[in-house]
Amino acid sequence: MFRRSFLAFLFCLWIVPAAIVASAGPVRGNDRPNILVVLCDDLGYGDLACYGDAELKTPNIDRLAREGLRLTSCYAAAANCSPARTGLMTGRTPTRVGVHNWIPMFSPVHVRRQEITVATLLRNAGYDTGHFGKWHLNGDFNLPSQPQPWDHGFNYWFSTQNNALPNHRNPNNFVRNGKSVGPLEGYAGPLVTDEAVHWLKDVRDKSKPFFMYVCYHEPHEPIASDKQYTDLYPSDDPSYSAHHGNITQMDDACGRLLRTIDDLELRENTFVLFTSDNGPAITGIHPHGSPGPFREKKGHLYEGGIRVPGIVRWPGHTQAGQVSDEPVSGVDLLPTLCEIAGINPPTDRVLDGASFLPVLNQRAIERPRPLYWHLVRASSTPKVVMRVGDWKILASLDAPPLKPSADILEEEMRALKTAKLAEFELYNLREDLSETKNLAGQEPEKLEQLAEQLRVVYAEVQAESPVWPAWEWPRYESQRIEWPSYRKPPATKAKTR
Repeated sequence: MFRRSFLAFLFCLWIVPAAIVASAGPVRGNDRPNILVVLCDDLGYGDLACYGDAELKTPNIDRLAREGLRLTSCYAAAANCSPARTGLMTGRTPTRVGVHNWIPMFSPVHVRRQEITVATLLRNAGYDTGHFGKWHLNGDFNLPSQPQPWDHGFNYWFSTQNNALPNHRNPNNFVRNGKSVGPLEGYAGPLVTDEAVHWLKDVRDKSKPFFMYVCYHEPHEPIASDKQYTDLYPSDDPSYSAHHGNITQMDDACGRLLRTIDDLELRENTFVLFTSDNGPAITGIHPHGSPGPFREKKGHLYEGGIRVPGIVRWPGHTQAGQVSDEPVSGVDLLPTLCEIAGINPPTDRVLDGASFLPVLNQRAIERPRPLYWHLVRASSTPKVVMRVGDWKILASLDAPPLKPSADILEEEMRALKTAKLAEFELYNLREDLSETKNLAGQEPEKLEQLAEQLRVVYAEVQAESPVWPAWEWPRYESQRIEWPSYRKPPATKAKTR
């Protein structure tokens, strides 16, 4: 057993770097564009003025939309945090990668070393790379047991595992390049922008193009907003003022980052994408996010959980005020950025996305694979979804319901490895944006055609998805591992996860 594991380890040491190098393609000169990806957290489709909200003040993002291309069928790769970010970074539907849900601290779930991120591809092709804000691609954040941002392509990182804690005000859980920063004064959005601006001006290698991945925590709970922003939204409900103020706070921080790009005379050669990781949370504490005209919210595979704002600005390639309803997904980011940078995407694995550059010229995307979502902990009955053209098919699974948990247990994963698709729903999004008319009974031929196609994709993803080891606190205790003080499990922690 040990010999097999050791040989497998040696194989990974050889094959993974080889695959990364092989996929890097030719390195071109400094005419390659800089890349800025801005990702918000729980920002709903209707949570911006440029997407129809009459109350929110988002002047900087609205200006970005006027200057570039606004996507009206932009999708997150999943309906909550970690899977959506996994899809963005890998170009692969998150269930393939083994990320089924948001990742709590100390979870065994993570984006494994053998996955190739777009940051790694760009860094290997000569880009300087930086991550700023929420990471959420591992449980053992800033620990050697799992890959960290620099292992997945980022030369510089100023990051948190998940949320800014204890909330957006004066966070104490940021890590800069492997070292804890300690308590900070200010609010998460402006602090993330401060670091990103500092990197742009003083740290990055200016002889190279750059890739910045700026992940704001706003408006994810626990929310805290500066009074200058909450005062813009007077209300008897303080959660309303806090939520809306939080979005304007993020808009102001993002605007300062975009102005820095302009001040450094980088605008003309910088590709900018602004989007969100999933739909609005709409919780009992902050029930004010908006999915726009769409059904449901974060955690659901109906449109409100996965359709998000998406704005692209790339001078000379996008036209001011352009709008497109062509479907674009988070898994499309990797192949798109590879095409922009003139590098080859990996060919030794399935990529679920496709380059969305044709959309910039009002052309359709040529997809070798349909748009697909697979979230076993989705909050409503459908767990598997596919969109083909205007048609969207949703399916439940015949597996037992999962227990409430952030993680996913070994016995649950093994059951899901054999689960079959069960009941189907069918909607025509061109005619029914809000998914109110299930056409499964009225369109039997279309339903069977799409169901058969969905079964093929589902079976392939199901087969590739890894099964994580069961995680038990006694496993560590019995091995007498010395826990660092910050990593000791709380006394009230359940013995088995």
